[in-house]
Amino acid sequence: MKRTEFGPAGNSLSFYADGKKSTLQAFEWLKQKGLDAYEYQGGKGIYASDVTLGALGEEAAKNSITVSLHAPYYISLSSVEEEKRQNSVNYITRSASAADLLKARVFVVHSGSASGTDREDAMRRAESTLFAAAQALEDGGYSARAGLETMGKLNQLGTLDEVIRLCRVSEKHFCPVVDFGHLNARTLGGISSEDDYKRIFDTISRELGAIYAEELHCHFSKIEYTKMGEKKHLTFEDEVYGPSYEQFMNAVVSLGVHPTVICESDGTMAEDALTMKRYYENECGKQKNG
Repeated sequence: MKRTEFGPAGNSLSFYADGKKSTLQAFEWLKQKGLDAYEYQGGKGIYASDVTLGALGEEAAKNSITVSLHAPYYISLSSVEEEKRQNSVNYITRSASAADLLKARVFVVHSGSASGTDREDAMRRAESTLFAAAQALEDGGYSARAGLETMGKLNQLGTLDEVIRLCRVSEKHFCPVVDFGHLNARTLGGISSEDDYKRIFDTISRELGAIYAEELHCHFSKIEYTKMGEKKHLTFEDEVYGPSYEQFMNAVVSLGVHPTVICESDGTMAEDALTMKRYYENECGKQKNG
């Protein structure tokens, strides 16, 4: 049976406040909290040994926690330097190997930069890098797919349409990862209703296929923005910036989709993920009883 899953990106401040020190302890802790997903943070690099990654995967499975991985931030799909793009292919395959050890279905990759260059040229370079990455992933026989993420700054590649286009390089190896906070930030508050969320799911379903929308891997947080887009991640206590998790959950229930929702709030990832899950379950209960 499909389920909608919720969890944090990395370890919340409360995890350490509870006396926990090792990510190996995170999965039992999350299960006790009532959460069921976790995104392992490899943004600064994947330094854990294969033995450690395998042990993390075993602990996650034992506690019924679905794991994903965030690949290094220094992956550069659209760099004007060929060497950086070639290195990025290697970082992607390393991330795929780590994801498989973690028993992750998805590892998240940033879409690239468009700063200081023609946007279409940057897209073509990113596509070229992904063609090479798809071949490397195929040759390596990796199971996890690279999730290409929508980004929050205007000078980054990563509009929804751009991510969909990049995924078409190889739908076997790539899938969209929608960061709703990022999309809201780069559109300067453009996600402001339940219908706005529905349009995003509908676009993915129409352009890539229903399964991509029904089982979407996504990120959610409130994000402060400027005229250039994303500035910083906030917590659910913020009442100035969006997007609204209530509208998001209403759309998920209405559409009958089952995303994995990774919360990227600033320090309160687990708490805010649980807030979303409780709201979701309450709305599902109303639908069943209504």
